[in-house]
Amino acid sequence: MPLYLKKAPTKSFTDTAQSDVAATVGSIIADIRTHGDDAVRRHAATFDRWEEPFRLDDSDVDRIMATLEPQVIDDIRFVQDQVRRFAQAQRDSLVDIEVETLPGVHLGQKHVPVRAAGAYIPGGKYPLTASAHMTIITAKVAGVPRVVACTPPIRGEIPAATVAAMKLAGADEIYILGGVQAVTAMAVGTETIAPVNMIAGPGNAYVAEAKRQLFGEVGIDLFAGPTEILIVADDDADPFLTAVDLLSQAEHGPESPAVLITTSRALGERVLELVEEILPGMSTRDYAEPAWRDWGQVIVVDDLDEAYALADSFAFEHVQIFTNEPRAALEKMHDYGALFLGENTCVSYGDKVIGTNHVLPTLGAARYTGGLWVGKYLRTVTYQEITDPASSAMLGEVCGRAARVELFEGHARSGDARAWRHGGATFPWIEESRAGTR
Repeated sequence: MPLYLKKAPTKSFTDTAQSDVAATVGSIIADIRTHGDDAVRRHAATFDRWEEPFRLDDSDVDRIMATLEPQVIDDIRFVQDQVRRFAQAQRDSLVDIEVETLPGVHLGQKHVPVRAAGAYIPGGKYPLTASAHMTIITAKVAGVPRVVACTPPIRGEIPAATVAAMKLAGADEIYILGGVQAVTAMAVGTETIAPVNMIAGPGNAYVAEAKRQLFGEVGIDLFAGPTEILIVADDDADPFLTAVDLLSQAEHGPESPAVLITTSRALGERVLELVEEILPGMSTRDYAEPAWRDWGQVIVVDDLDEAYALADSFAFEHVQIFTNEPRAALEKMHDYGALFLGENTCVSYGDKVIGTNHVLPTLGAARYTGGLWVGKYLRTVTYQEITDPASSAMLGEVCGRAARVELFEGHARSGDARAWRHGGATFPWIEESRAGTR
């Protein structure tokens, strides 16, 4: 049985339902549907204290980027190159196919990008520059011709590094616009913003609720809750790295869970001590401390098989493996957003620099979906062609019988007509219909 050195509740998707948030979001969406740009302006002024202009033209972007140190631009380019390389490898793995399943029966599959995508890059306390790489570059590598990118002002200022990242990632339109008003404007369209087909990117509870309410009218990447980290560690894991990495994700917000599952009680106890030593010196303590206090857990198990099984039950967004054989987790584990193998690899690399996408499933969604990737921007569509009349006749006979089992007479007659035309089969309804036309 697991031994809990520190225990806390575990959030699920149902815990995200907040009636007050849903009502507020619903009213904003309805307002923008009715009043378009005027409503967007009002909500931007209310929530972000921001007046127009919302859209940045090329000269605006150039001026903003000129305020940044060259090293910032160089680092953005480096990171985006890593993201682009991996995204391109993903795209290259998706090939169109066509097979001949019967003589003259050709079935095909194509991967077609959506025509327009919206990328939401959060602001708030942190300017999440990296989210521009993850949402925009991935869409462009997928072949999306039009990418609209929105990010809010931060304390009344334009986040220059985020704008630079949006531009360098390839955004076609850049707006200083945040929250529900940004997501809604992109989804339903206004007088000045043409609607998109899908929206990607993380955000706060209001952004997540807007995506939830607009889903179906537009596609979305996934529903994102608080950032999650889980570390599986054996007896030889470094307690200092473990403590540091747990807190690295707890700083995302006061409800971000950080969980350690270990085969070593001594390690677990030392990590608890180190967390308390490290927390006071963190500039992000106001988020990390309540997150660890209310949602942090340290669990001791008998062996790694039990550790992996327990980790799967959490189905967390980020899972780090600090064991002697970290790659064993690739076979042992099933439910996670992303694996980080070995102590040389940390979640922060995935968040910021390594090249895999950091928009990942939370709140147990890893049981049924992976994170944002090139494939999210592609529609996998099929096509069919029959060039052999004999095959059409044979399928027509089978179709007629199969459809009548389901009482679909119209479907059956479509099949009958081919069996009659190409195979010489006879059907009373066809004879009657042809007699009536003589």
